[in-house]
Order: sequence, then structure tokens, then C-alpha cells
Amino acid sequence: MNDYRQAALTEADRAMLDFSIKLTRRPGGVEQTDVEELRQHHFNDKAILTIVQVTALFNYYNRLADGLGIDPEPEW
Repeated sequence: MNDYRQAALTEADRAMLDFSIKLTRRPGGVEQTDVEELRQHHFNDKAILTIVQVTALFNYYNRLADGLGIDPEPEW
């Protein structure tokens, strides 16, 4: 699957991924209303923290790999 928007996901999963995309592409644009949207889909504070941390970790790893020219999935 190349586009999560085309996948058969729950509304909660779609909201989580929409939030992660926004945090990745426009981190300064994330507002309290975005967090409230997650809460409306029954994500609690611990889950929201995990979503933010995982998104940040993958963004960090991708930038590190890109900056150093590391192939994250080398062929064996």
C-alpha cells in the first residue's frame, strides 16, 4: 500500500496518520485543535505522546539516514 488514504482503516487510524503527516510536514502548524481531534477518536494523553514520539523518531532517523547517505534498507 502506497497511500494510507486509500487503505481500509478505521477513522481513528486515519486521524492518527493525518496528525503524523501534519507533524512531519508542518510541525509549526500543529495546534491544540489537532490534539483535540485525536482525543475525539479516543486517544488519551499517553497514546498522543506515543504518536508524537514515534513520528519524531522516524523523522529523525530518516533525516539522519538521508544526511549521511545511509541506505535504510540495504539489499542482502
